[in-house]
Amino acid sequence: MITDDPDTSAAFLDTLRRQNERLRAERDQLLEEQHRHLREIESLQHQLQALLRRYYGRSSEKMDPAQRLLFEDLIDKAIPQMPAENGVEDQTPLRHPRKGHGRRRLPTNLAREKVIHDLPEDQKPCPCCGKLRHIIGKQTHEQLDYVPAKVKVIEHIRLTYGCRHCEANVSLAGPQMVTADKPFQPIEKGLAAPGLLSYVMVSKYADHLPLHRLEGILGRHGIPLARSTMCDWAAQCADLLRPLYERMVNEVRASEIIHTDDTPVKVQDRRRTQTRTGRFWVYLGDNDHSQTVFVYTPSRSRDGPMEFLRDWGRDQRVYLQADAFGGYDGIYAGDAGGHVTEVACWAHARRKFYDARNSDPASSTQALAQVRLLYDVEAEAKRAAEKDGNDLASERYRLRQESAVPRLGQFRAWLESQQAERGGPILPKSPMGQAIQYALNQWDALCVYATDGRLAIDNNASENALRRVAIGRKNWLFAGSDNGGHTAATLFSLIATCQRHAVEPFAYLRDVLTCIAATPISQLGKFLPDRWRPTDNVNQG
Repeated sequence: MITDDPDTSAAFLDTLRRQNERLRAERDQLLEEQHRHLREIESLQHQLQALLRRYYGRSSEKMDPAQRLLFEDLIDKAIPQMPAENGVEDQTPLRHPRKGHGRRRLPTNLAREKVIHDLPEDQKPCPCCGKLRHIIGKQTHEQLDYVPAKVKVIEHIRLTYGCRHCEANVSLAGPQMVTADKPFQPIEKGLAAPGLLSYVMVSKYADHLPLHRLEGILGRHGIPLARSTMCDWAAQCADLLRPLYERMVNEVRASEIIHTDDTPVKVQDRRRTQTRTGRFWVYLGDNDHSQTVFVYTPSRSRDGPMEFLRDWGRDQRVYLQADAFGGYDGIYAGDAGGHVTEVACWAHARRKFYDARNSDPASSTQALAQVRLLYDVEAEAKRAAEKDGNDLASERYRLRQESAVPRLGQFRAWLESQQAERGGPILPKSPMGQAIQYALNQWDALCVYATDGRLAIDNNASENALRRVAIGRKNWLFAGSDNGGHTAATLFSLIATCQRHAVEPFAYLRDVLTCIAATPISQLGKFLPDRWRPTDNVNQG
């Protein structure tokens, strides 16, 4: 209340001013809490969408082309046009070759059975003159038929020879007898021959059939085999193939470039009421050491890659392409005893921007478009190498230096301009802000690929190799033990390397299991999948 008394009026005005300031502070605090709650809701919605997409959505990262058209102007401003070589812009679109439609020619190596369809005898005479008609041609068409797999019994008969002269002459020491040697077997005194063992391993570790389904399949053929028996067979075969597996490990460690990734697997533990989580790691050697090796560890600790890569790169600088898992930091720092350069994965960085497309479609589209430009350079290098017959690594390095390096600089400038602390519109805790921060934190490692044409732009090779584990665990659900994990790692390695070199895994395993027991350790190199050549054992099968 304002009165004529100046002191009273001033005090009242001062009280109103303080109340106004207090109310303003409370309002600002409430607005800040509201903004914080909105950010939390946005973050939780983003996590929920990511989980729903992981379990129920498609894995491919595709955007609606119509959505991109909404932001064409923004993209053009964010990405300056690169000058074309010799002043001429290449308008040739990048297209993937399409597979032809229609029926394909059947393989010539398949067994063929001819079925001749003749006219009935009463239709062979000519209806005009009554004389027999003769064959003037034929019409042929082919069909594919399936003959169910058959199981046979191999009866090994070892002949024994004796000397009748010695038997009749009692003055001699006794009959001189000799029996033919028994051939080496993968499992001594085992029921399964190499073919059946190979079938079991390929069915589980290549075709992802759990053993209880395989038990039912063999049961339909009248072969009662328990899944526990087949599990023991796989473990014994893995033990027999372990020296070959170790040879593959040494080959990978001789590489200058290794791709690696990991994936979880449930492991049964008799000491617990529920399963625990183990880990499969994959290591891909370079083109000169093209083996794919899996390693099982009971956990995701840094000891797994640290032990596998110990002393790798001691004599020369090498490259490790992986995700941003902190367990690799010690390897890059030299704790494993090597000079290892980190190569980050652009597919991982791109995925972060893709996941932010619902919360910030404009910025996400701009970021994805700039990543797309980097991949366009890779496609152009591959196309140029195939067209001119040049070395792919040389073409990659040349085009990356000419086109990718400037685009990387533009992309980083754009990322930094979007951050709120630099005056940009994107808050750090938002999905887009986290994607930008991830890319900037990994920036040096993301740019390493441009310095060497042998390096890939992403780590998709190792992710594709791990796909067999992801598909398999949906069927067999868990590993029975840590020993089962080590068995799976050995057999996954052999089958994955076979598929990497387009080698038929059943024929390969049957031949190796037949011969490896009689092969010296020094000659195991010929059984590596990239060097293996079929022998008479395969042809006889």
